[in-house]
Amino acid sequence: MIDPDIIEPSIDPKTKKIGIRHVKATNAAGTRTKIQVRDFDPVYTDEPASLGGTNSAPSPLETVLVALVGCDGVIINGVATAMGFAYAGVDFDCESQIDVRGPKGVPGVRPYFETAKLDITVYTDEPDSRFQQLRKNVEFRCPVMNLLNAAQVVMNVTWTARPADEYSGDVH
Repeated sequence: MIDPDIIEPSIDPKTKKIGIRHVKATNAAGTRTKIQVRDFDPVYTDEPASLGGTNSAPSPLETVLVALVGCDGVIINGVATAMGFAYAGVDFDCESQIDVRGPKGVPGVRPYFETAKLDITVYTDEPDSRFQQLRKNVEFRCPVMNLLNAAQVVMNVTWTARPADEYSGDVH
């Protein structure tokens, strides 16, 4: 049975479309990795000093959280556009928990997140029923959130609506 709150796809669901994502990277036998994505300036990952790194860039797991909030931002915008949902902006607060024994090779301890906590505040004057429809569609469509769910990371996601005129963010 199709959920009536899930909006129609914005693409022909019968025509398979393959999206390719490609990055190149180099690592000089240390914890810091230089990553090239398309024609953007390089991005870097590293580890905190407490984990043997040089603490010169976000850790790879921190970049997963970056990807999660960035992806949610993109999907919120796409769903809002499809719904004609008006909003002034979104704030995210995200953290995760990992048992660091996993990446150190302890058998039986998974080497990735156990839990992730994500607070999403949407600044909108839309009614709650539309806000809940937006939420449901974003969680249905967000690739990164669904990757974490598929990996059985316990996702504690809290959605809050605040009046549109309270938004004060700046993304520039």
